[in-house]
Amino acid sequence: MAASNGRTKRQRGEIETLPSGSLRVKVYAGVDPISGKRHYLTEVIPAGRTAAKEAEKARTRLLAQVDERRNPRTRATLDQLLDRWLEVADIEATTRMGYVNKLNKHVRPVLGKLPVGRLDAETLESFYASLRRCRDWCGGKAHVKHRVEGEHACTAKCRPHVCKPLSASSVRQVHWILSGALSRAVRWRWIAVNPAGQAEPPAPPHPDPQPPSPADAARIISEAWRDPDWGALVWLAMTTGARRGELAALRWHHLDLAAGVLTLRRSAYLDEHGQLQEKDTKTHQQRRVALDPETIEVLRELHGRYVDRLAQLGADADPADYVFSPEPDNSRGYRPDTITQRYGRLASRLGIDSHIHALRHYSATELINAGVDVRTVAGRLGHGGGGTTTLRVYAAWLSESDQRAAGTLAARMPPRPSGTTMPTESSPHKTIADALRQEIKAGRAYPGDPLPTVAELAAKHGVATSTAHRALALLAAEGLVDVARGRRTTVSHTATGGGRQA
Repeated sequence: MAASNGRTKRQRGEIETLPSGSLRVKVYAGVDPISGKRHYLTEVIPAGRTAAKEAEKARTRLLAQVDERRNPRTRATLDQLLDRWLEVADIEATTRMGYVNKLNKHVRPVLGKLPVGRLDAETLESFYASLRRCRDWCGGKAHVKHRVEGEHACTAKCRPHVCKPLSASSVRQVHWILSGALSRAVRWRWIAVNPAGQAEPPAPPHPDPQPPSPADAARIISEAWRDPDWGALVWLAMTTGARRGELAALRWHHLDLAAGVLTLRRSAYLDEHGQLQEKDTKTHQQRRVALDPETIEVLRELHGRYVDRLAQLGADADPADYVFSPEPDNSRGYRPDTITQRYGRLASRLGIDSHIHALRHYSATELINAGVDVRTVAGRLGHGGGGTTTLRVYAAWLSESDQRAAGTLAARMPPRPSGTTMPTESSPHKTIADALRQEIKAGRAYPGDPLPTVAELAAKHGVATSTAHRALALLAAEGLVDVARGRRTTVSHTATGGGRQA
């Protein structure tokens, strides 16, 4: 079958005999759009009795891929694809910086040299798994993480490597970045199928907002007010839920104190060179936020201090000046990272585990727990999707409202008919009710005093919250406690206690 030169010519494709005896199948697949050179699909068949037959099958299969346009058109690497994609993709500046950082830190060192056509779902899922084990792709091997490269005398900063997994949310971001780039490669016909569409990223993490408690919020405000201008920034972050970049870009002409309205239309950010820049808000839409009288007064006082400083400097007020600024004349806004760091130091001094974005969580959760509808909360926060994001992220913080609702319903349920159950020992809910009843009758709980919450009762007595609800409902039916929507359960003013104990 083989010609004297060791090669059998075909009209389309060829099968070449290698020195090892193996057969290499080669099929022309067009011109590589990256290199401009002729691109071939190749496959090597090991030597053996059936090698010729297998080679012919491979040639037929590769020709079919070319005919059906299912073959990769290029030998370009993933690095080359990402470079080309970033050139043409219309991505916001801050989003682009985030993409570039993740690609350079996590993707390019591991997959960058791999041809795009060789990427498949298994490769991507293995890559995601390695990131979830260790963000430095150590492969489980112990080694020392040196502070500097090259020969040097190790210091205390050269420490044994400790695996730190990349969070599920970060791995998912890497997945969607790759998916976007590979989707563009399919459109360009560099590859036939997007392997990221077949790969499964980690499950999304459960939202876990961590707002400060009302008591901690009061301590934070008190500490921040040592510098009234800084205190005003923290106050506005709590009351409006504005993002740090939006506060940094806020100017006086964005405030209408007479109408009590704040307009958020710009956001500050640092470009790739560390320079302060401004852009549209995250959702590219301006929003108007109503201000309460106390916040209006805080801003009036802030503006008064600003005008006084300008008078001392011999300058005139300018509506384009920044509301919050490290400069005496408010000519320059804060860097967003400066706000983050200053707030972090404040929280550390108070022993509170909190970050500046937690004030946004605080605003949202307090509004939701106060009964404000989700659409209104989403509008104040600048969330898109008609409140879908707000509800998904802050749903876990509806538990307090849910407990109040359950307690209200339990208090309005009719009493169960007697004689429908067999006599048993005292039920747990009756035991809880008896303990609270004794507190009230003995005067240790005075009319109007709040009772422990359902969660606190359940934890104290080691029962389910539904059992604690039944105990309060029993006392409400006896007229000993008052249950009202939106408030803690309190001792009824008709309760016959012995008065507050000294």
